[in-house]
Amino acid sequence: MHKDMNKIVLAYSGGLDTSVILQWLRERYECEVIAFCADVGQGKEIDDVRQKAIATGASKVYIEDLTEEFVRAFVFPLIKANAVYEGSYLLGTAIARPLIAKAQMEVARKEKAGAVAHGATGKGNDQVRFELTYYHFDPMIRVIAPWREWDFRSREDLINYAKTRGIPVPVTPAKPYSSDRNLLHISFEGGVLEDPWHEPDESMFVLTTAPEKAPDKPQYCEIDFKAGVPVTVDGKEYSPAQLLAQLNELGGKHGIGRVDLVENRYVGMKSRGVYETPGGTILHCAHRALESITLDREVMRLRDTLVPKIAELIYYGYWYAPEMELMRKLVDETQPDVTGTVRLKLYKGNCMVIGRKSEKSLYHGGFATFEEDEVYRQQDAEGFIRLNALRLRIRRLLGR
Repeated sequence: MHKDMNKIVLAYSGGLDTSVILQWLRERYECEVIAFCADVGQGKEIDDVRQKAIATGASKVYIEDLTEEFVRAFVFPLIKANAVYEGSYLLGTAIARPLIAKAQMEVARKEKAGAVAHGATGKGNDQVRFELTYYHFDPMIRVIAPWREWDFRSREDLINYAKTRGIPVPVTPAKPYSSDRNLLHISFEGGVLEDPWHEPDESMFVLTTAPEKAPDKPQYCEIDFKAGVPVTVDGKEYSPAQLLAQLNELGGKHGIGRVDLVENRYVGMKSRGVYETPGGTILHCAHRALESITLDREVMRLRDTLVPKIAELIYYGYWYAPEMELMRKLVDETQPDVTGTVRLKLYKGNCMVIGRKSEKSLYHGGFATFEEDEVYRQQDAEGFIRLNALRLRIRRLLGR
Protein backbone atom coordinates (compact mmCIF):
# COMPACT_ATOMS: atom_id res chain seq x y z
CA MET A 1 0.00 0.00 0.00
CA HIS A 2 1.19 3.49 -0.87
CA LYS A 3 1.23 5.42 2.37
CA ASP A 4 -0.80 8.31 0.91
CA MET A 5 -3.28 5.94 -0.76
CA ASN A 6 -5.55 4.81 2.01
CA LYS A 7 -8.58 5.13 -0.22
CA ILE A 8 -9.29 5.94 -3.85
CA VAL A 9 -12.63 7.38 -4.99
CA LEU A 10 -13.34 6.26 -8.53
CA ALA A 11 -15.79 7.96 -10.90
CA TYR A 12 -17.66 4.79 -11.77
CA SER A 13 -20.30 4.13 -14.44
CA GLY A 14 -20.50 0.34 -14.49
CA GLY A 15 -19.32 0.22 -18.10
CA LEU A 16 -16.33 -1.63 -19.51
CA ASP A 17 -13.61 0.88 -18.67
CA THR A 18 -14.55 1.68 -15.07
CA SER A 19 -15.39 -1.96 -14.27
CA VAL A 20 -11.88 -2.97 -15.28
CA ILE A 21 -10.37 0.09 -13.59
CA LEU A 22 -12.00 -0.72 -10.25
CA GLN A 23 -10.38 -4.15 -10.17
CA TRP A 24 -7.08 -2.86 -11.58
CA LEU A 25 -6.84 -0.15 -8.89
CA ARG A 26 -7.32 -2.73 -6.15
CA GLU A 27 -4.56 -4.89 -7.59
CA ARG A 28 -2.20 -2.06 -8.46
CA TYR A 29 -2.48 0.09 -5.32
CA GLU A 30 -3.61 -2.52 -2.78
CA CYS A 31 -6.03 -0.17 -1.11
CA GLU A 32 -9.72 0.47 -0.63
CA VAL A 33 -11.58 1.64 -3.74
CA ILE A 34 -14.84 3.55 -3.31
CA ALA A 35 -17.12 3.75 -6.34
CA PHE A 36 -18.89 7.03 -7.00
CA CYS A 37 -21.67 7.22 -9.57
CA ALA A 38 -23.43 10.47 -10.44
CA ASP A 39 -26.97 10.14 -11.71
CA VAL A 40 -27.19 12.88 -14.32
CA GLY A 41 -30.05 11.26 -16.20
CA GLN A 42 -28.53 8.17 -17.79
CA GLY A 43 -31.73 6.22 -17.20
CA LYS A 44 -31.71 2.46 -16.78
CA GLU A 45 -27.93 2.37 -17.20
CA ILE A 46 -27.65 3.19 -13.51
CA ASP A 47 -30.02 0.49 -12.24
CA ASP A 48 -27.39 -2.19 -11.56
CA VAL A 49 -24.45 0.07 -10.74
CA ARG A 50 -24.36 -0.63 -7.01
CA GLN A 51 -24.52 -4.38 -7.48
CA LYS A 52 -21.85 -4.31 -10.22
CA ALA A 53 -19.48 -2.18 -8.14
CA ILE A 54 -19.75 -4.37 -5.05
CA ALA A 55 -19.32 -7.51 -7.16
CA THR A 56 -16.17 -6.01 -8.69
CA GLY A 57 -14.67 -5.22 -5.31
CA ALA A 58 -15.74 -1.72 -4.29
CA SER A 59 -15.66 -1.20 -0.52
CA LYS A 60 -18.45 1.38 -0.72
CA VAL A 61 -20.72 2.74 -3.40
CA TYR A 62 -22.10 6.27 -3.56
CA ILE A 63 -24.90 6.97 -6.05
CA GLU A 64 -26.12 10.55 -6.06
CA ASP A 65 -29.09 11.97 -7.95
CA LEU A 66 -27.74 15.16 -9.50
CA THR A 67 -30.32 15.55 -12.27
CA GLU A 68 -31.96 18.73 -10.98
CA GLU A 69 -28.65 20.41 -10.20
CA PHE A 70 -27.30 19.31 -13.58
CA VAL A 71 -30.09 20.98 -15.53
CA ARG A 72 -30.55 24.02 -13.28
CA ALA A 73 -26.90 24.95 -12.67
CA PHE A 74 -25.18 23.62 -15.80
CA VAL A 75 -27.55 23.00 -18.73
CA PHE A 76 -29.61 26.17 -18.32
CA PRO A 77 -26.52 28.44 -18.16
CA LEU A 78 -25.37 26.67 -21.33
CA ILE A 79 -28.69 27.49 -23.01
CA LYS A 80 -28.56 31.11 -21.81
CA ALA A 81 -25.13 31.47 -23.43
CA ASN A 82 -26.26 29.77 -26.69
CA ALA A 83 -23.03 27.80 -26.40
CA VAL A 84 -22.35 25.51 -29.36
CA TYR A 85 -18.92 24.03 -30.07
CA GLU A 86 -17.70 24.28 -33.67
CA GLY A 87 -21.16 25.15 -34.92
CA SER A 88 -22.82 21.81 -34.14
CA TYR A 89 -22.07 20.25 -30.76
CA LEU A 90 -24.38 21.27 -27.91
CA LEU A 91 -21.78 20.12 -25.34
CA GLY A 92 -23.85 17.39 -23.71
CA THR A 93 -20.92 15.37 -22.36
CA ALA A 94 -18.65 18.33 -21.65
CA ILE A 95 -21.17 20.17 -19.48
CA ALA A 96 -21.75 17.17 -17.20
CA ARG A 97 -18.11 16.53 -16.30
CA PRO A 98 -17.50 19.47 -13.94
CA LEU A 99 -20.58 18.54 -11.92
CA ILE A 100 -19.61 14.87 -11.71
CA ALA A 101 -16.06 15.76 -10.68
CA LYS A 102 -17.30 18.26 -8.09
CA ALA A 103 -19.57 15.68 -6.49
CA GLN A 104 -16.77 13.10 -6.60
CA MET A 105 -14.49 15.48 -4.72
CA GLU A 106 -17.17 15.93 -2.07
CA VAL A 107 -17.15 12.16 -1.53
CA ALA A 108 -13.34 12.16 -1.39
CA ARG A 109 -13.46 14.84 1.32
CA LYS A 110 -16.10 12.97 3.28
CA GLU A 111 -14.14 9.72 3.10
CA LYS A 112 -10.77 11.43 3.69
CA ALA A 113 -9.50 9.68 0.56
CA GLY A 114 -5.96 10.31 -0.60
CA ALA A 115 -6.75 10.01 -4.30
CA VAL A 116 -9.43 10.15 -6.97
CA ALA A 117 -9.52 8.25 -10.25
CA HIS A 118 -11.39 8.41 -13.53
CA GLY A 119 -11.77 6.27 -16.66
CA ALA A 120 -10.95 8.87 -19.29
CA THR A 121 -8.35 7.92 -21.86
CA GLY A 122 -5.11 9.80 -22.44
CA LYS A 123 -6.35 10.80 -25.89
CA GLY A 124 -9.62 12.44 -24.97
CA ASN A 125 -11.09 15.61 -23.52
CA ASP A 126 -12.63 14.10 -20.39
CA GLN A 127 -9.29 13.62 -18.63
CA VAL A 128 -8.81 17.39 -18.75
CA ARG A 129 -12.38 18.17 -17.70
CA PHE A 130 -12.22 15.89 -14.68
CA GLU A 131 -8.77 16.85 -13.52
CA LEU A 132 -9.12 20.62 -13.87
CA THR A 133 -12.17 20.34 -11.63
CA TYR A 134 -10.39 18.09 -9.13
CA TYR A 135 -7.56 20.59 -8.78
CA HIS A 136 -9.98 23.49 -8.46
CA PHE A 137 -11.48 21.91 -5.35
CA ASP A 138 -8.25 20.46 -3.93
CA PRO A 139 -4.96 21.68 -5.43
CA MET A 140 -3.06 18.85 -3.69
CA ILE A 141 -5.29 15.89 -4.55
CA ARG A 142 -3.61 12.79 -6.00
CA VAL A 143 -5.14 11.94 -9.39
CA ILE A 144 -4.95 8.46 -10.91
CA ALA A 145 -5.67 8.06 -14.61
CA PRO A 146 -5.25 4.33 -15.38
CA TRP A 147 -5.32 4.81 -19.15
CA ARG A 148 -2.10 6.80 -18.76
CA GLU A 149 -0.49 4.18 -16.51
CA TRP A 150 -1.40 0.65 -17.50
CA ASP A 151 -0.21 -1.50 -20.42
CA PHE A 152 -3.61 -1.96 -22.03
CA ARG A 153 -3.76 -0.38 -25.47
CA SER A 154 -7.31 -1.06 -26.64
CA ARG A 155 -10.78 -1.85 -25.40
CA GLU A 156 -10.29 -5.38 -26.68
CA ASP A 157 -7.45 -5.68 -24.14
CA LEU A 158 -9.89 -4.57 -21.46
CA ILE A 159 -12.48 -7.12 -22.55
CA ASN A 160 -9.88 -9.89 -22.30
CA TYR A 161 -8.77 -8.68 -18.85
CA ALA A 162 -12.39 -8.58 -17.69
CA LYS A 163 -12.92 -12.16 -18.82
CA THR A 164 -9.90 -13.38 -16.85
CA ARG A 165 -11.24 -11.65 -13.72
CA GLY A 166 -14.86 -12.69 -14.17
CA ILE A 167 -16.03 -9.11 -14.65
CA PRO A 168 -19.25 -8.84 -16.70
CA VAL A 169 -19.04 -6.11 -19.35
CA PRO A 170 -21.68 -4.61 -21.66
CA VAL A 171 -19.40 -4.31 -24.70
CA THR A 172 -18.28 -7.00 -27.12
CA PRO A 173 -15.66 -6.87 -29.89
CA ALA A 174 -18.51 -7.05 -32.44
CA LYS A 175 -20.07 -3.84 -31.07
CA PRO A 176 -17.22 -1.83 -29.62
CA TYR A 177 -18.43 1.76 -29.91
CA SER A 178 -18.88 3.51 -26.59
CA SER A 179 -21.68 5.77 -25.45
CA ASP A 180 -22.19 8.39 -22.77
CA ARG A 181 -25.67 9.41 -21.69
CA ASN A 182 -27.18 12.09 -19.50
CA LEU A 183 -30.38 14.09 -19.42
CA LEU A 184 -29.12 16.49 -22.10
CA HIS A 185 -27.90 13.98 -24.67
CA ILE A 186 -26.33 10.67 -25.58
CA SER A 187 -23.05 10.44 -27.49
CA PHE A 188 -21.51 7.62 -29.50
CA GLU A 189 -17.89 7.26 -30.57
CA GLY A 190 -15.24 4.68 -31.35
CA GLY A 191 -15.42 1.35 -33.14
CA VAL A 192 -17.20 1.47 -36.49
CA LEU A 193 -17.74 5.21 -36.04
CA GLU A 194 -14.01 5.87 -36.36
CA ASP A 195 -14.52 5.76 -40.13
CA PRO A 196 -16.04 9.20 -40.85
CA TRP A 197 -17.49 7.86 -44.15
CA HIS A 198 -19.44 5.11 -42.37
CA GLU A 199 -23.12 5.94 -41.76
CA PRO A 200 -24.26 5.05 -38.24
CA ASP A 201 -26.59 2.08 -38.09
CA GLU A 202 -30.14 3.12 -37.23
CA SER A 203 -30.27 0.57 -34.41
CA MET A 204 -27.63 2.61 -32.54
CA PHE A 205 -29.90 5.56 -31.78
CA VAL A 206 -31.63 5.68 -28.41
CA LEU A 207 -33.39 9.00 -27.87
CA THR A 208 -34.69 9.87 -31.34
CA THR A 209 -36.87 8.36 -34.03
CA ALA A 210 -35.40 8.45 -37.53
CA PRO A 211 -36.76 11.67 -39.12
CA GLU A 212 -38.14 9.76 -42.10
CA LYS A 213 -40.10 7.52 -39.71
CA ALA A 214 -41.32 10.36 -37.50
CA PRO A 215 -45.02 11.28 -37.47
CA ASP A 216 -46.39 12.71 -40.73
CA LYS A 217 -48.29 15.36 -38.79
CA PRO A 218 -46.33 18.23 -37.16
CA GLN A 219 -46.65 18.92 -33.47
CA TYR A 220 -46.80 22.42 -32.00
CA CYS A 221 -45.43 23.37 -28.61
CA GLU A 222 -44.95 26.55 -26.61
CA ILE A 223 -42.13 27.26 -24.16
CA ASP A 224 -42.21 30.08 -21.61
CA PHE A 225 -38.94 31.63 -20.47
CA LYS A 226 -38.25 33.84 -17.47
CA ALA A 227 -34.93 35.73 -17.49
CA GLY A 228 -33.53 33.31 -20.07
CA VAL A 229 -34.58 30.18 -18.19
CA PRO A 230 -37.32 27.88 -19.52
CA VAL A 231 -40.10 27.37 -16.98
CA THR A 232 -43.12 25.88 -18.76
CA VAL A 233 -43.95 23.68 -21.74
CA ASP A 234 -47.43 24.12 -23.21
CA GLY A 235 -48.47 26.08 -20.15
CA LYS A 236 -47.43 23.42 -17.64
CA GLU A 237 -44.73 24.24 -15.12
CA TYR A 238 -41.95 21.71 -14.56
CA SER A 239 -38.82 21.41 -12.47
CA PRO A 240 -35.65 21.88 -14.57
CA ALA A 241 -35.01 18.14 -14.98
CA GLN A 242 -38.67 17.39 -15.68
CA LEU A 243 -38.83 20.14 -18.30
CA LEU A 244 -35.81 18.82 -20.16
CA ALA A 245 -37.14 15.26 -19.96
CA GLN A 246 -40.46 16.43 -21.41
CA LEU A 247 -38.73 18.16 -24.32
CA ASN A 248 -36.53 15.11 -24.88
CA GLU A 249 -39.67 13.06 -25.33
CA LEU A 250 -41.25 15.58 -27.70
CA GLY A 251 -38.10 16.11 -29.73
CA GLY A 252 -37.19 12.45 -29.83
CA LYS A 253 -40.61 11.53 -31.17
CA HIS A 254 -40.09 13.88 -34.11
CA GLY A 255 -36.46 12.96 -34.85
CA ILE A 256 -34.98 16.24 -33.62
CA GLY A 257 -31.44 16.67 -32.37
CA ARG A 258 -29.24 14.22 -34.27
CA VAL A 259 -25.75 15.48 -35.04
CA ASP A 260 -22.89 13.67 -36.78
CA LEU A 261 -19.64 15.62 -36.75
CA VAL A 262 -15.87 15.43 -36.74
CA GLU A 263 -14.68 17.72 -33.96
CA ASN A 264 -11.31 19.00 -32.80
CA ARG A 265 -10.33 17.58 -29.42
CA TYR A 266 -8.38 19.71 -26.98
CA VAL A 267 -5.33 17.45 -27.21
CA GLY A 268 -5.08 18.17 -30.94
CA MET A 269 -6.59 15.26 -32.86
CA LYS A 270 -9.86 15.13 -34.77
CA SER A 271 -12.56 12.79 -33.54
CA ARG A 272 -15.88 11.66 -34.98
CA GLY A 273 -18.87 11.80 -32.65
CA VAL A 274 -22.57 11.13 -33.14
CA TYR A 275 -24.97 12.85 -30.76
CA GLU A 276 -28.67 12.89 -29.91
CA THR A 277 -29.80 16.08 -28.15
CA PRO A 278 -33.55 16.42 -28.73
CA GLY A 279 -34.61 18.63 -25.80
CA GLY A 280 -31.45 20.71 -25.88
CA THR A 281 -31.91 21.42 -29.58
CA ILE A 282 -35.46 22.65 -28.96
CA LEU A 283 -34.34 24.89 -26.07
CA HIS A 284 -31.45 26.34 -28.06
CA CYS A 285 -33.75 27.16 -30.97
CA ALA A 286 -36.43 28.67 -28.72
CA HIS A 287 -34.01 30.73 -26.63
CA ARG A 288 -32.41 32.37 -29.66
CA ALA A 289 -35.85 33.19 -31.02
CA LEU A 290 -36.89 34.94 -27.82
CA GLU A 291 -33.63 36.87 -27.67
CA SER A 292 -34.31 38.15 -31.19
CA ILE A 293 -37.18 40.32 -29.87
CA THR A 294 -35.94 41.10 -26.36
CA LEU A 295 -32.20 41.84 -26.64
CA ASP A 296 -30.74 45.11 -27.84
CA ARG A 297 -28.79 44.66 -31.07
CA GLU A 298 -25.40 45.71 -29.71
CA VAL A 299 -25.84 43.76 -26.47
CA MET A 300 -26.65 40.66 -28.51
CA ARG A 301 -23.68 41.15 -30.81
CA LEU A 302 -21.29 41.70 -27.92
CA ARG A 303 -22.58 38.57 -26.17
CA ASP A 304 -22.36 36.61 -29.42
CA THR A 305 -18.67 37.42 -29.74
CA LEU A 306 -18.19 35.48 -26.50
CA VAL A 307 -20.19 32.41 -27.54
CA PRO A 308 -17.33 30.58 -29.34
CA LYS A 309 -15.02 31.22 -26.38
CA ILE A 310 -17.59 30.08 -23.83
CA ALA A 311 -18.24 26.91 -25.84
CA GLU A 312 -14.51 26.28 -26.16
CA LEU A 313 -13.91 26.71 -22.42
CA ILE A 314 -16.74 24.29 -21.60
CA TYR A 315 -15.48 21.79 -24.15
CA TYR A 316 -11.93 22.02 -22.83
CA GLY A 317 -12.99 21.69 -19.18
CA TYR A 318 -12.55 25.21 -17.78
CA TRP A 319 -15.97 25.54 -16.16
CA TYR A 320 -14.40 26.72 -12.88
CA ALA A 321 -11.76 28.97 -14.44
CA PRO A 322 -11.88 32.70 -13.56
CA GLU A 323 -12.44 33.75 -17.18
CA MET A 324 -15.42 31.39 -17.39
CA GLU A 325 -16.86 32.80 -14.17
CA LEU A 326 -16.55 36.32 -15.60
CA MET A 327 -18.26 35.40 -18.87
CA ARG A 328 -21.10 33.58 -17.13
CA LYS A 329 -21.77 36.75 -15.14
CA LEU A 330 -21.77 38.81 -18.32
CA VAL A 331 -24.23 36.40 -19.96
CA ASP A 332 -26.49 36.60 -16.89
CA GLU A 333 -26.51 40.40 -17.19
CA THR A 334 -27.99 40.06 -20.70
CA GLN A 335 -30.85 37.79 -19.66
CA PRO A 336 -33.35 39.61 -17.35
CA ASP A 337 -35.48 40.76 -20.30
CA VAL A 338 -35.36 37.41 -22.09
CA THR A 339 -38.81 36.65 -20.78
CA GLY A 340 -41.74 35.54 -22.91
CA THR A 341 -43.13 32.71 -25.02
CA VAL A 342 -41.87 30.92 -28.11
CA ARG A 343 -44.05 28.76 -30.34
CA LEU A 344 -42.43 25.94 -32.30
CA LYS A 345 -43.42 23.40 -34.92
CA LEU A 346 -41.72 20.01 -34.66
CA TYR A 347 -41.68 17.97 -37.84
CA LYS A 348 -39.44 15.18 -39.14
CA GLY A 349 -36.15 16.32 -37.63
CA ASN A 350 -36.92 20.03 -37.90
CA CYS A 351 -37.53 22.46 -35.06
CA MET A 352 -39.11 25.56 -36.59
CA VAL A 353 -39.86 28.79 -34.76
CA ILE A 354 -43.29 30.04 -35.84
CA GLY A 355 -44.02 32.61 -33.14
CA ARG A 356 -42.52 34.63 -30.33
CA LYS A 357 -43.98 37.19 -27.94
CA SER A 358 -42.87 39.09 -24.85
CA GLU A 359 -43.93 41.98 -22.67
CA LYS A 360 -40.24 42.96 -22.82
CA SER A 361 -40.19 42.93 -26.63
CA LEU A 362 -38.18 45.59 -28.48
CA TYR A 363 -39.97 44.78 -31.72
CA HIS A 364 -42.12 47.75 -32.82
CA GLY A 365 -44.49 47.04 -35.68
CA GLY A 366 -44.92 50.72 -36.43
CA PHE A 367 -41.22 51.11 -37.27
CA ALA A 368 -40.80 47.79 -39.05
CA THR A 369 -43.90 47.90 -41.29
CA PHE A 370 -43.71 48.20 -45.08
CA GLU A 371 -47.07 49.91 -44.97
CA GLU A 372 -47.73 53.58 -44.27
CA ASP A 373 -46.45 54.76 -40.89
CA GLU A 374 -46.15 57.94 -38.86
CA VAL A 375 -43.05 57.18 -36.77
CA TYR A 376 -40.23 56.88 -39.28
CA ARG A 377 -39.01 59.42 -41.89
CA GLN A 378 -37.53 57.53 -44.79
CA GLN A 379 -35.73 60.70 -45.94
CA ASP A 380 -33.47 60.40 -42.87
CA ALA A 381 -31.85 57.34 -44.45
CA GLU A 382 -30.14 59.51 -47.13
CA GLY A 383 -27.89 61.35 -44.67
CA PHE A 384 -27.24 58.09 -42.78
CA ILE A 385 -26.04 56.41 -45.98
CA ARG A 386 -23.94 59.36 -47.19
CA LEU A 387 -22.12 59.61 -43.86
CA ASN A 388 -21.41 55.89 -43.80
CA ALA A 389 -20.23 56.01 -47.41
CA LEU A 390 -17.85 58.94 -46.83
CA ARG A 391 -14.72 56.90 -46.16
CA LEU A 392 -15.46 54.68 -49.16
CA ARG A 393 -15.92 57.70 -51.44
CA ILE A 394 -12.71 59.35 -50.21
CA ARG A 395 -10.76 56.15 -50.78
CA ARG A 396 -11.98 55.92 -54.37
CA LEU A 397 -11.46 59.65 -55.04
CA LEU A 398 -7.82 59.33 -53.96
CA GLY A 399 -7.33 56.34 -56.26
CA ARG A 400 -6.79 53.81 -53.50
